[in-house]
Amino acid sequence: MGFKASAAGSNHQKGKTPPPDDTHHEAFYLKSLGENKTPVSIKLMDGDVVHGWIEYYDRRMVRLTREGAPNLFIFKHEIAYIAEEPVRKLRTEKIAQSADAPVRPR
Repeated sequence: MGFKASAAGSNHQKGKTPPPDDTHHEAFYLKSLGENKTPVSIKLMDGDVVHGWIEYYDRRMVRLTREGAPNLFIFKHEIAYIAEEPVRKLRTEKIAQSADAPVRPR
């Protein structure tokens, strides 16, 4: 048994244009992540999480570049979400420590 719109419902929808299939926001976002080499976490549909940065993307997949591990081609339908990783505290702490360290005479 298929879904059928009622006569009242079809009159209500008259004149409205459906939303576009693609707004191109996804491509813009993935492009900016790749250009800036922004560290990301990608959670897959099976629950695994992988880390790296997006080097390439197309309509069906993304390429995740990782340090110290093989690069991955991931189909978009296997991605639950992509999250930007925060700036690592360790890196900023090292910079602060080196700036606070006293200069030793030679």
